[in-house]
Amino acid sequence: MTTALDTAAVAQAIVAAHAARFGRADDAPAFAPTAGDPVENGALQACAALGFIEVDARYLAAAWRAQTVRTGRFDAAAWPETPADFGMGAFPPGQRATAFAACPMKLGLYAVLPDVPWVGRMARAGVPTVQLRFKSTDAAAVEREVQAAVGSVRGTGALLFINDHWRAAIAAKAYGVHLGQEDLDALTADELETIRAAGLRLGVSTHGYAEMVRADKASPSYIAMGAVFPTTLKRMATAPQGVARLGAYARLLRGYPQVGIGGIDEARMPEVLATGVGSIAVVRALVADAAPEATAARWMAEMARLSA
Repeated sequence: MTTALDTAAVAQAIVAAHAARFGRADDAPAFAPTAGDPVENGALQACAALGFIEVDARYLAAAWRAQTVRTGRFDAAAWPETPADFGMGAFPPGQRATAFAACPMKLGLYAVLPDVPWVGRMARAGVPTVQLRFKSTDAAAVEREVQAAVGSVRGTGALLFINDHWRAAIAAKAYGVHLGQEDLDALTADELETIRAAGLRLGVSTHGYAEMVRADKASPSYIAMGAVFPTTLKRMATAPQGVARLGAYARLLRGYPQVGIGGIDEARMPEVLATGVGSIAVVRALVADAAPEATAARWMAEMARLSA
């Protein structure tokens, strides 16, 4: 079925169908072809031309081949969005035996905060989801901060995730823990099971297809996707994803609560929520604001209006 197709023709057809959405890369690299299949090799060339990094282009190319085999035809317009074509687990993921405890499908405004005073302040302001991102190598200081953060949201209704410090989060009985991709990869199977067995919700950061597939293997409670737009907060290994890619990611990960993060401001909120994500994470938009409570209230009201 696929052998009658021409690799160059496949690549040209995919680029023609999707360049307006994703854009075209200047001086696109030539990725080494895989063995044999013209759809996979053509899709690999096309994804390079569309600006995807090599590891993501290879996941997409393999998914395009799987989609073609599954449907019995190559369709250049059909961007791969079926989890099984990426080798992902059964959907909805919450029904898997390995799934982490569930969290709301729409986490709403998600404030990422540096310390306990900020966590308590935003929780009291009605922000529905907060994360303590406390940076310290002092284990005792981390434990105190996490315990205090759990206390600071008590009675507010805010859901508290702890960034990185999963042992302290378990000890403090936090709602959940958020891990970056490297932190997730560093966990042993037994450590991941310890977090799951403790009943913590797990959120995972992702920056493209390869990382989404890896995150899915853990069956987390939610998946964060970014950076959507340029951000000066931290040095990113990948270029900003943009809303076109975010929309494709959201369709692939349907069934997961999804969080968009990175460079999102009030003006960009409508196009981000239009992709289907149920939450927007903000860092500097609140912490650097002169009136964070008023800003949070305005964001939440606008999100409610756009999601109605």
